[in-house]
Amino acid sequence: MSLIPATILTGFLGAGKTTLLKRILTEAHGQKIAVIENEFGEENIDSDILVSDTSEQIIQMSNGCICCTIREDLRVTLQDLAEKKRKGELSFDRVVIETTGLADPGPVAQTFFMDDEIAESYLLDSILTLVDAKHAPTQLNERQEARRQVGFADQIFISKSELVSKDSLEALQHRLKHMNPRAPQKTVHFGEVAIKDVFDLRGFNLNAKLDIDPDFLKADDHDHDHAHHHHADGEACDHPSHKHAHGHHHHTDDDVNSFVFKSDRPFDPAKLEDFLGAIVNIYGPRMLRYKGVLFMQGTDRKVIFQGVHQLMGSDLGPAWGPEEHKSSKMVFIGIDLPKDILLQGMEQALV
Repeated sequence: MSLIPATILTGFLGAGKTTLLKRILTEAHGQKIAVIENEFGEENIDSDILVSDTSEQIIQMSNGCICCTIREDLRVTLQDLAEKKRKGELSFDRVVIETTGLADPGPVAQTFFMDDEIAESYLLDSILTLVDAKHAPTQLNERQEARRQVGFADQIFISKSELVSKDSLEALQHRLKHMNPRAPQKTVHFGEVAIKDVFDLRGFNLNAKLDIDPDFLKADDHDHDHAHHHHADGEACDHPSHKHAHGHHHHTDDDVNSFVFKSDRPFDPAKLEDFLGAIVNIYGPRMLRYKGVLFMQGTDRKVIFQGVHQLMGSDLGPAWGPEEHKSSKMVFIGIDLPKDILLQGMEQALV
């Protein structure tokens, strides 16, 4: 049986997760989706769109979607669903897990790596983070959970952008890009997101195409000069778009930020493994996502690498093309990570 794609939906209170979920659950998109809700959600979906007796743990919707609330462990719930699907008792194509507004998506993502049974049934497709344009600046300043959710994202949806000025929206987009240069950003209205923008993003899996340049988002107007200077590393930058009239301090003060390691020299696999092993031992809890396409000695294929917190894994990707320039590129997203130590350690793991 093919793996069941899973999507983690996260975002701060009021960002519109419930609106988006209701839409996913009630729209006629022809997909059967199982939604797993954390019970302590700020607004339960049940009351509005579920008519069935809610003492049942799994509820079938009119369009064939399934909704279930977690009362115990996520692992158990996922295993139950996979087993019922195997036995033909339930029919669904994919799973969406809604985390509560205050949650750190890390442990949820780790479930898909740590547990063999889960890994044999599910493929973690992506982590989607909803950001509320109006309240995000305050939430990001005050709550580390909000910053972590941004750091974990494979795709960021910005809601309520119609409630803020163009300048504020640009400032927010810029700030989010500094925290997480990997995740494309889309502005959405009232949860109106095309289903194709939500599912099968393959953001999480080890794909060979890794867009991690800080400028990989198609340059928007005020960022047209990004290609020439990378300031994703937290250096101050002074080109005009940063000098906003509101006089707020520069965004690289956020504790969640990112930097990229690049090299044209191959890695020594043993040295790299030793170094990364040592690093995640110390900094693992603060390492949100780290991902790369690596040029390794001893193989003619790309090595696709990624990790969440203390867990990491690598896969052999496609072969390097005959004309292709071999190089390594790795992005680290985390909380106050020691950039110098990491970059220097990576450098020392090269052949």
